[in-house]
Amino acid sequence: KALSLVPQSDVVGITGTAFTNHTIEHLLSLCRPEAYVVILGGTAPLSPVLFDYGVDAVSGTKVVNPEAVLRCVSQGATFRQIKGIRLLTMKK
Repeated sequence: KALSLVPQSDVVGITGTAFTNHTIEHLLSLCRPEAYVVILGGTAPLSPVLFDYGVDAVSGTKVVNPEAVLRCVSQGATFRQIKGIRLLTMKK
């Protein structure tokens, strides 16, 4: 569906998983130049380099307390239950 929907979209949200499954370049190439493109999710890399590739905003997670995060993850916490993280958004 991305082939038909993304080129028509004014706003495009792409999860950070697109980096691990190697689809990020293809998905970005489908975006219109005037579309507002957001990379988001726990796996979104918080890097301003993405702005050079047509991305307008990156929303991701920064670990601010590694011990708390490790404790939560080792106890099987869901993402929403994890303590010691900060949600961040970087804009172009």
